[in-house]
Amino acid sequence: MAGHSQFKNIMHRKGAQDAKRSKMFNKLAREITVSAKSGLPDPAANPRLRAAIQAARAQNMPKDRIERAIKQGSPGGDDANYEEVRYEGYGPGGVALIVEALTDNRNRTAAEVRSAFAKHGGSLGETGSVAFMFSRIGLITYPASTAGAEEMFEAALEAGAENVESFEEAHEITTAMEDLSAVRDALEARFGTPDSARLAWKPLNTVAPDDETAQTLLKLVDVLDDSDDVQNVSGNFEISDEAMERLSA
Repeated sequence: MAGHSQFKNIMHRKGAQDAKRSKMFNKLAREITVSAKSGLPDPAANPRLRAAIQAARAQNMPKDRIERAIKQGSPGGDDANYEEVRYEGYGPGGVALIVEALTDNRNRTAAEVRSAFAKHGGSLGETGSVAFMFSRIGLITYPASTAGAEEMFEAALEAGAENVESFEEAHEITTAMEDLSAVRDALEARFGTPDSARLAWKPLNTVAPDDETAQTLLKLVDVLDDSDDVQNVSGNFEISDEAMERLSA
């Protein structure tokens, strides 16, 4: 779909739900804590932690909250032990969904995710049941005001990115999974801190559900998003701006 971001539907919905700011901060803080535990609690030496802090700052998370989350993930910090878990399944209309979570209780999270799928016309599958429909990539986003489309395109390709798509609200730079850190660092030196820099699931092909199916699908995504344990939801669906306006009316 020309001029339409394939990541926009979910990312925009997450970013626009100001009423859920507290819950969003909890998710960001959990990612910061886990990132700090997975390596050094120094963002300069820990790319994942650095990206987590960047994401938190992009959402205007208070500095003291960020520092507290880092401290919890440092030696002698919080005893909570979060695991990274991935769930895969089919939503209504056969849409493929990947749910990434950070949890301290796998049984609780699995039950929540399974219930959400079941209540919205979907079914949870085994690990690997839909991942083959996606490629794992690096995704970096900048506000559209950062630079013109041509300047961003040239800078990103020079930095080693695979592709750049510019939209009304943002530039989306995609990289090979292993090149994410290097491309992010090169672009940051030129344009400043990006809105986000993370690994993402990119669908190899997308499906366009009808309005009724899309409405149920978006309810499922919202329910999954409401879980404190769920960090990201990725899908192989594409909903046009016009359809989103109809569904929001």
